[in-house]
Amino acid sequence: MSIGSTSSAMESSATKGAYSTLRDLILTGELAPGEKLKIDNLRKILGMGAAPIREALSLLTSDQLVVRQDQRGFRAAETSIENFQEILELRCQLESIALRQSIENTSDAWIEEVVLSHHRMIRAEVDPKKNFEILHKAFHLKLIGNCNSPVLLGFCSQLYDLNIRYRYIASRAFAYEARMVRDEHQCIVDAVIEGDFNKANQLLCEHYKTTGAFVIKYIE
Repeated sequence: MSIGSTSSAMESSATKGAYSTLRDLILTGELAPGEKLKIDNLRKILGMGAAPIREALSLLTSDQLVVRQDQRGFRAAETSIENFQEILELRCQLESIALRQSIENTSDAWIEEVVLSHHRMIRAEVDPKKNFEILHKAFHLKLIGNCNSPVLLGFCSQLYDLNIRYRYIASRAFAYEARMVRDEHQCIVDAVIEGDFNKANQLLCEHYKTTGAFVIKYIE
């Protein structure tokens, strides 16, 4: 490997690291909505140069987590009740399409993957060494992952992140009201196994809207 290719690989790795860290900081609310993202401050937080940070911020604009301001740098995207409601509605609509297609294409292999993903998520609830949120997203994407539509799944993945950002920020403000989330997940899985799209879709949207009501209460 030449010196030039080695340097390029290192820069790519640094950008990926900056992107991942900044994304997590924005999703969890550590970098607050509307906060000005000053390169010098981010260099201290991330312990790296300015170039990969700028590239990462540019990538995050495509994810709608960062806003580029002409001649004024970057800011973390603002939040609003209108924005959240749009995200929630789009999520229900697009995942409904993906879920229908997934159930229509049902196979033993996919059902086994759904059950396994659900099991991994449950185990993460009681094992602090495991990252529950990563496995939670993996479970929800697996539910709709048999639709054979990479573009649709890409949109659903982005909407998940935009939605989860609101939940993180809301939960930082006050405690999440107790509910049987595990039971909700199990009922969705059971409906998918039964091949009952109408039931699975209703349960999935109710699951999202229940969480949405909590978030909207915080925003208001």
